Amino acid sequence: MTVMTRWLDHDEQQTWRAFLTASRALMETLDRELQHDAGMPHAYYEILVRLSEAPQRRLRMSELAESAGSSRSRLSHAAARLEAAGWIRREECPTDRRGQIAVLTDAGFATLAAAAPGHVEGVRRHLFDALSPAQVDQLRRISETLVAHLTR
Repeated sequence: MTVMTRWLDHDEQQTWRAFLTASRALMETLDRELQHDAGMPHAYYEILVRLSEAPQRRLRMSELAESAGSSRSRLSHAAARLEAAGWIRREECPTDRRGQIAVLTDAGFATLAAAAPGHVEGVRRHLFDALSPAQVDQLRRISETLVAHLTR
């Protein structure tokens, strides 16, 4: 059985490449700024944010990996670094001996609070300031559509 490839037309190819380039450039810029200003990569910042928003600033490691869009092994490596910095601690899960709970420490919360204003300003400067209010609305709607499609 032969499967026909649905090649991208010219406009789709242009859109795809623009999307890839813009996404990479934005994330690389934000990552570089966080590294410079706060001494952490964006992935670590995202972990601290997820924990700061969780009840009692704690999440099971598997839930944290899922919410941060990370693999469990990548999260485990990041957690070891964050733990060494004193920003999180890991505790045994009381209901599952194999599971662990990540807890945001006061030092981690303070680090996040210090990094957040610069990061938010970077997001504003590099993303929102470049778009009109109508484009921001379009970007949100497009992003929500893609999330719904990709996570069903």
